[in-house]
Amino acid sequence: MIHANYIAGEWLAGSSAAPNINPSNLADVVGHYALGDAAAVDAAVAAAQAAFPAWSTSGIQARFDALDRIGSEILARREELGTLLSREEGKTRPEGIGEATRAGHIFKFFAGECLRLAGETLPSVRPGVGVEITREPIGVVGLITPWNFPIAIPAWKIAPALAFGNCVVLKPADLVPGSAWALADIISRSGIPTGVFNLVMGQGSVIGEAIVRHPGVNAVSFTGSVGVGRRIAEACVQAHKKVQLEMGGKNPQVILDDADLKQAVELSVQSAFFSTGQRCTASSRLIVTAGIYPKYIAALQARLATLKIGDALAAGTDIGPVVSEQQLAQDLRYVEIAQAEGASLAAGGQRITCHTSSGHEGYFMRPALLTNTTPAMRINREEVFGPVASVIRVQDYEEALAVANDSEFGLSAGIATTSLQHATHFKRHAQAGMVMVNLPTAGVDYHVPFGGSKGSSYGPREQGRYAQEFYTTVKTAYTLA
Repeated sequence: MIHANYIAGEWLAGSSAAPNINPSNLADVVGHYALGDAAAVDAAVAAAQAAFPAWSTSGIQARFDALDRIGSEILARREELGTLLSREEGKTRPEGIGEATRAGHIFKFFAGECLRLAGETLPSVRPGVGVEITREPIGVVGLITPWNFPIAIPAWKIAPALAFGNCVVLKPADLVPGSAWALADIISRSGIPTGVFNLVMGQGSVIGEAIVRHPGVNAVSFTGSVGVGRRIAEACVQAHKKVQLEMGGKNPQVILDDADLKQAVELSVQSAFFSTGQRCTASSRLIVTAGIYPKYIAALQARLATLKIGDALAAGTDIGPVVSEQQLAQDLRYVEIAQAEGASLAAGGQRITCHTSSGHEGYFMRPALLTNTTPAMRINREEVFGPVASVIRVQDYEEALAVANDSEFGLSAGIATTSLQHATHFKRHAQAGMVMVNLPTAGVDYHVPFGGSKGSSYGPREQGRYAQEFYTTVKTAYTLA
């Protein structure tokens, strides 16, 4: 069976198809998925344009019902969907089920937002004139999503786009089309009219490029690498398209002398290494003050030694495989670069063989901990996007804050401390869109805004009520009484 693209309410074959390989078991083919082309994007955009007039003015109850139905089916099938997600992406099955659950909650939340659309009525400075300020959908939205959250990120883009009356063309990452296809299958049965939602799978250089350049696409929301994001921004600005970008992170986790050691170690492990470190919010820079440094390193090494690396679907696995051979090679290369620049490898950093129950191998790596690093090293400047964390030793809180902010990125930042003074100061002065106190830097709620500063994000925030800033435009209407 070839899983087809979904365009104008029909499942249509692509120009070719590609296998979806399980990174825990390279002999396991999750499925074969269609590869679209520019013609498929043309058809999807045309379908979305045709559907937009009716959908954008449809009743809010119909939108609520459809999104609520989608959320209900996702939640009812969360274990099945989470297993599929873990099988194709490599995060552990509990993490996969958690992500599928989050996707269901996102659709439920935005179903409610359909009923909470609000505007303003103001008096004019001119006597006898009334002013109404309302929000309207922007049109056809192209959504380009990454491989590391293959159902949650599509959900947090699709749900607000539909809730606010837009039509969608979704291009998922070509490494993990299975979760997006399953989501499209659920959406196809939700009662949403033909053409409102479309799925075109394939390579970013083909499908993503066609979406960004298409004159019928009014806005583009992208999550992925910095380089691709910058090219998308340039193209969208030139074409007067609205654009929203979520890109890289080099997130700091500060550990102060007064921190609870056990808590600090655990949140560091969760931040840096869970989900195989393949999260844009992962804390890959561990910034530790001198007083706690020796005890922290020893405790962190001991905790890393207890982690079970293996098949994402196996019970008891703490960390699954890296998503692909290319990503694994990149992770290992950065470990070598760091050592060449003077860092010490304090734990892990090697490719390992983890035989599955069927005897096949995957892309497994023991989490790497690098010590004796300095802020200027490449390992502390560039995003690795894997189970690799570096430690920077500092003297005090002031130096820790300065090092934490010494980055072109600014997505998430964390601090472990029992000092209310330092926690309060850090929340205000950390140059990041999200700040965590005594919590992992990775892990956010679905009903509040997500996004960063500096090179991490561009455009309005995602998630929560703030999503309306991107998916709607403001209209001001005057009426003479």
